[in-house]
Order: sequence, then C-alpha cells, then structure tokens
Amino acid sequence: MVVINMNSIGEECNKLKHEYDTCFNKWFAEKFLKGESNDECVSLFKKYQDCVKKAIEAQKIDLWELEKDVLGTEQEQKPNPKKRSDGKT
Repeated sequence: MVVINMNSIGEECNKLKHEYDTCFNKWFAEKFLKGESNDECVSLFKKYQDCVKKAIEAQKIDLWELEKDVLGTEQEQKPNPKKRSDGKT
C-alpha cells in the first residue's frame, strides 16, 4: 500500500500534520471501525490546529475566505482576485 501525505499550509506545521495523520489513520482503522469512539489523537490535533492558525495569520489569509460558499455560484467560475502589496484587492 502506498501512502501519499500532503503537506500543511505552513511548512513549520508539516511534522505535526504528519504525526496527526499517522495517529488518526491508526486510530480510525484499528479502533473507530471496530466501534471504539474515544479519539486518542485529540491533543495532537489541537497542537496541529494551533500551528495552522498561526500559519494562516502569517500568510495573511482571511478566514472568512475559507468559509465562503462559492460552489454552484457565479463566484465558482471567477479567478481569485490578486491582492496588492498593501493587502487590498
């Protein structure tokens, strides 16, 4: 079996992401699918989540952009606007 791991949004989060992915995949296959719902990877996920939030802020990504629903709308077909160096569109 070949496993391909994607990197995180922030390079500094890659190690945490891969550790969490490994933990989650093992828990899911060995415990969740057998009826055990106690997620043993929660603390690792929270550490990774904190790292991702910091990376999003550092890259100046507006969180509202991540939550915006564009599928099935005119926006889906439009390219993302380029931001100017002063952060405005």
